[in-house]
Amino acid sequence: MKTLLAALALFVISCDQGGPAAPVQFRAQHSERPLAGRVFDRANLLDPGAEQALTSKLAKLEEATSDQLVLVTLPNLGGEKIEKVALSLANRWGIGRKDVDNGVLILIAQSERKIRIEVGLGLEGLLTDARAAGVIRAMIPELREGEIGKAAMLAVDRIDLLLRSDTRRPQPEPVEEKAAA
Repeated sequence: MKTLLAALALFVISCDQGGPAAPVQFRAQHSERPLAGRVFDRANLLDPGAEQALTSKLAKLEEATSDQLVLVTLPNLGGEKIEKVALSLANRWGIGRKDVDNGVLILIAQSERKIRIEVGLGLEGLLTDARAAGVIRAMIPELREGEIGKAAMLAVDRIDLLLRSDTRRPQPEPVEEKAAA
């Protein structure tokens, strides 16, 4: 997975949702947990409507392009660097198709007020460091207002538009319909 430039990777964001969560061990709480869907809201930052809308949008993106985008919120990073956590989750969960490495992970860490976009090798030329940083910068005003769901949807919408714009990449095989008996 591609790493963002250090200066662009760690943005301080305002997403105050009460006091900081108690530290948790990274391995035990995050990487060992199986991926439970396209939206993994471990920090409980999203209301059910936002989570459902994001899940639907991510499913449609994957169906249209085969690219897999996953949104993760964590209460904290357990003392680890956000780059390490994001890369570990993306690799452990196998986000994206293995043959083209077309996964993207958006990670929001509540306590640390950090965000990271981890990009699979197959999408590096399309979702560059500069473009990922632009997505993060666009999220900041919504995050400062405490609108986590709106910020997440904005990020997903921008990445979705970008990923759908490139038709030169491998696309999913068309599903053949079975002949009626």
